[in-house]
Amino acid sequence: MDLMEHSKVYVNVMAEFTKDGRLLPKSFIWKDGHIYEIQKVTDIRRAASLKAGGVGIRYTCIVDGQGSHLYYEDNNLWFVVLT
Repeated sequence: MDLMEHSKVYVNVMAEFTKDGRLLPKSFIWKDGHIYEIQKVTDIRRAASLKAGGVGIRYTCIVDGQGSHLYYEDNNLWFVVLT
């Protein structure tokens, strides 16, 4: 696999804590400054990104009608994986 094939891109995330203590991402800012709204979070689980490396909480999200994975690493940074 070519290393450029799957890139980890760190992003700024707007998130909220629910009253029951869950952390939910609401939007993220891409490297060009575009803000992507997260329409829905469909799954939250601890997982590794096998494509780009990194371990943390994986949020499966709907962004612009498409499925996407957003990771919250153990070092408190957020990233998405480009394929």
